[in-house]
Amino acid sequence: MKSLACELPATTGVPLSRWSHAELARELMIRSVVGSISPSTVGRILQGDAIRPWRYRSWIFPRDPDFAVKAATVLDLYARVFEGEMLGTGEFVVCADEKTSIQARCRCHLTLPPGRARLMRVEHEYDRQAAVAYLAAYDVERGQVMGRCDDTTGIVPFGRLVEQVMTVEPYAGAERVFWVDNCSSHRGQRSVDRLGGEWPTLRLIHLPVHASWLNQVEIYFSVVQRKVVQPNDFTDTNEIRHRLAGFEDRYNSMAQPFDWSFGRDDLDKLLARIDNHSIQAA
Repeated sequence: MKSLACELPATTGVPLSRWSHAELARELMIRSVVGSISPSTVGRILQGDAIRPWRYRSWIFPRDPDFAVKAATVLDLYARVFEGEMLGTGEFVVCADEKTSIQARCRCHLTLPPGRARLMRVEHEYDRQAAVAYLAAYDVERGQVMGRCDDTTGIVPFGRLVEQVMTVEPYAGAERVFWVDNCSSHRGQRSVDRLGGEWPTLRLIHLPVHASWLNQVEIYFSVVQRKVVQPNDFTDTNEIRHRLAGFEDRYNSMAQPFDWSFGRDDLDKLLARIDNHSIQAA
């Protein structure tokens, strides 16, 4: 049974994506492994070895040949090191990205607040309104967020975010401001040259592809998703803009830098595990 549970059903000729207790019990009886067995018995047996074939998790291999080098550069910046030298007091590290397509969904009936023995109730049906993009920059040492809403994403909206940040202190008078970025709309050396030409103290540092988990602004976006966007009940995009701006002020008034602990050694161990997995799978 355990051997069967650890195989993908499709490779055994069974037209399923994953096993359940009931499907395993049925297959065991079809194959005459046992005369009769219940799904609950299957569950108890699998539980002994913590085998849960009905569950799965997504994962992806790094495909950038320079993944380790690019990721290590960002992790060094989080430790206030660049090219082997410590950053000075006049140098800052900012993480930036875009949260795309935040749609205004106006519910057909008013959302009801929670009450005694009752959860908040949100109407399932809604009128679909327009959407906005939320662009934000996060100072990893100060823990402060600077954001703006725009109708779309791309080079021009991102440029407006850069201007918003780089024209205020302490960034306007900084020696260098490192921007850690993984936006797909402005990658490559051309974006580095363009922003460097417009802002001489700005250094754009691209994360490798599929490394948004190394961008600290994504942690802030996850907070926004939980505390502002869900459940989505906005009459229009102006309400979204107002709510995001208000939350940003509230967040900055009490925010602390994230306790980032993932460093170069952790990255090396992770990549070694992935390489080992690739060798075993080959």
